[in-house]
Amino acid sequence: MKILVVGGAGTIGRRLVPALRGHEVITAGRTSGDVHVDLAEPSTIEAMYQQVGAVDAVVSIAAHGALDSFHTLTTDALHENMRAKFYGQVALVLIGQHHCADQASFTLTSGVFADHAWPGVTGGGVISGALHSFVLSAAVELPRGMRINVVSPTMVGDSMAAFSSVFPGMRPVPMAELVDHYLACVAGSDTGRIIRAYGEEAFGTTSRVR
Repeated sequence: MKILVVGGAGTIGRRLVPALRGHEVITAGRTSGDVHVDLAEPSTIEAMYQQVGAVDAVVSIAAHGALDSFHTLTTDALHENMRAKFYGQVALVLIGQHHCADQASFTLTSGVFADHAWPGVTGGGVISGALHSFVLSAAVELPRGMRINVVSPTMVGDSMAAFSSVFPGMRPVPMAELVDHYLACVAGSDTGRIIRAYGEEAFGTTSRVR
């Protein structure tokens, strides 16, 4: 398969790209990768697809929602927070449906705050919840046998040093487990799935798929 990984140089991408051995993998990022793209700028998404040609799978692991303070949060700040993580990933699908191969798959990335509230991440919760709804809708309307799923991780294992003090008590999802979820989305036949990769006993639950 010809697979486009948006955010291939990031924390998850550095583990996922080597696991896609045997496929033709193209990485994309704002300043790194085989091609450049800025998810906050739809014109660069169109240009990226024009450059890489038809692909069989698109995996998006690029953008992150910013932390916020509810007491000072404004709708303008929320909209700005959504530009790359929500609208950018949505644009990957809306634009990509016209460029990707028949039966191509899209795998997006949301996050745990869609299901578990946490101080300082109102934007993150809104973005992830909206992505879940978009995936459910897109799954019934994508043309030419295309599929779409979303992986919703908690704190990832390789980010513990950077974020454990920001989210104390949150259990990470092991990187090997997380990578397996992305691989299953690319290689499988499911569509419209929300894969909640919340780690063993994170928040008193186990990883589950809905």
